[in-house]
Amino acid sequence: MEAFIADHAMRRRDERFTTQPRHRAKPDPLYDKSRPAEPSAEPRRFEPSDFRYDPVARTCTCPAGRSLYRTGKNLVVGNLIGEKFRGAKRDCVPCPLRARCLRHPEKTPTRQVMFFTGRVARPKKRTLRDTHTARMKTRIDTPEGRGLYAARFGVVEPVFGNLCYNKRLTRFTLRRRAKVDAQWKLFCLVHNIEKLARLSYAA
Repeated sequence: MEAFIADHAMRRRDERFTTQPRHRAKPDPLYDKSRPAEPSAEPRRFEPSDFRYDPVARTCTCPAGRSLYRTGKNLVVGNLIGEKFRGAKRDCVPCPLRARCLRHPEKTPTRQVMFFTGRVARPKKRTLRDTHTARMKTRIDTPEGRGLYAARFGVVEPVFGNLCYNKRLTRFTLRRRAKVDAQWKLFCLVHNIEKLARLSYAA
């Protein structure tokens, strides 16, 4: 079987999709999915952007003007490196902005905040040029490969859409390859008979 399997970066390599982010930013002309902002009874809680952070002096000041002390530097969270700050009890407990700073002011004594300064330098993985994935990328990036892959919109996608959404074939109810193959061919047979009936082949 001559297969064309796309990878996640296929469209980023295709010059025809260079203007795709511009079109994605446009609103949907058929349906407005945005919701009106609901009035909130609670005041907005302070976020890290409301704290004054000086990356050179490595200091942090809360919205009330109190200095936080640093509890850790070069902390790694996921793939990010950051610095963590924490308020003192003598400043946070009697603070009038405590309700806007803490999610649970009755339980949490002080506020903590973290600022990210960079990313972890990961070693690059060694890749082999002559792999199945590399050969598929080279094959699908050719004009012939792009044309054949684009033909799926009119060849296989309508079939999958009809079988999944109209015929409700969202999962196979049988096990083993022979039974699954028979169930798939049965649904395809119904799909083809339906096409012939609509094109007046029944007469």
